[in-house]
Amino acid sequence: MTDRYGELVQKGLGRTVAKNLGLPTPIKLDRHVAGQPVIRGEVALGVATGDDTSVADCLNQFLQNHDAKITTQDKLSERLADENARFKVAIFDVTNIKDVAGLTQVYEFFHTIARRIKSSGRIVIIARPECCTDTDIGFALAQRAVLGFAKSIAKEFKKGISANVLYTQIGAEKHLPHALEFFLSAKSAYVSGQAVKLTKRGDVIAIDDKKPLKGKKILVTGASRGIGEAVVNILARDGADVYCLDVPALLADLQKVAGKVGGHALPLDITDPNAGGQIIKACGVLDGIVHNAGVTRDKTIANMSADKWEMVLNINLNAIYQINTHLLTNNGFSDMARIVCVSSISGIAGNVGQTNYAMSKAGVIGLVEATAKTFKDTTKTINAVAPGFIETKMTSTIPFAIREAGRRMNSMSQGGEPVDVAETIAWLLSPKAVGINGQVVRVCGQSILGA
Repeated sequence: MTDRYGELVQKGLGRTVAKNLGLPTPIKLDRHVAGQPVIRGEVALGVATGDDTSVADCLNQFLQNHDAKITTQDKLSERLADENARFKVAIFDVTNIKDVAGLTQVYEFFHTIARRIKSSGRIVIIARPECCTDTDIGFALAQRAVLGFAKSIAKEFKKGISANVLYTQIGAEKHLPHALEFFLSAKSAYVSGQAVKLTKRGDVIAIDDKKPLKGKKILVTGASRGIGEAVVNILARDGADVYCLDVPALLADLQKVAGKVGGHALPLDITDPNAGGQIIKACGVLDGIVHNAGVTRDKTIANMSADKWEMVLNINLNAIYQINTHLLTNNGFSDMARIVCVSSISGIAGNVGQTNYAMSKAGVIGLVEATAKTFKDTTKTINAVAPGFIETKMTSTIPFAIREAGRRMNSMSQGGEPVDVAETIAWLLSPKAVGINGQVVRVCGQSILGA
């Protein structure tokens, strides 16, 4: 779906008029192109003073491995003497900050470079989660404070610049490279204002970085169009053997999507009581599943019929629960299986006329968090993505005023694309994502709705 306003204000008279009237001026976001390096420009690197060098050592090794041009904090003044100096990436390690006074270091670093971040730039702050701060209140408040800071600078800097926080458990530094490869790259174009926790569970596995899902058998539900189709394409690009599932009525579309990537079409209603068994029969043991299938039947609660309520809850939530339960209890998943569920910011913030949909998507988050606990002593993971306004055929039917509000009410001032959700899902499906479990990652351009 075309965002004509977004195209109009990117150049010429349209841009001038929008600026003079104080209207949103979204830029065209950088998105991943095959063969593109993870880091596409100069890096500003800041490290808070202290004795713990585990994160700093990991960062230095990561940046060296990616041949990054680095300007460290002590060299910023010298580098910025060049009026043309600009940074594509800014990273700050706050893991040594243990009180309010120490947060001044965050101010000093970002105050210095605030006007020197390039469009579609990437800001990542690395902090410690609550399990590492224990009863040290000063340490805890300082580490939590940086999330509010990150969310704020993403809104201030605009220009498609994202800011995220990686809360890294002590001992989980080994999982930082996988997270950085996503959050510093163009694959995370529409992910901003997020806090992702990395735990020390599992070992880092060597994989083919060009085909990270090579040899992995992954099922995608709701695969015939929109986000589901984008997921299929990205997983195939990354080497997966993709099974594409949708309702039998959409078989022709499903076969077309599967055929393009050499995948397998599986016409099946996920609400069928025997869906789990049919999936195992058709696919065998799965290395991953993407629960993308979903519907909306919008009405205010006063006007909603029982059939609309039940349909949405059954498809969006109960089918996921039933299928997961069957696969988990009948050896339908491999030992390192990855489960990714598609929730929504409606499940986080609620929405008028979507009590059924919001309940189902909030329930998905509860399912993910509860299931993750059962995976504690395994190498399986389950996570969720929560898309905001994504440009699909479904959103094209929304009334104009509401559609425009959905597009503009985020830090990027634009809707996302299905590929943004697909890239995030592919990242969570990777064998290297073992340290990410029970997380909900919003793909919403930092929507003003929800937490």
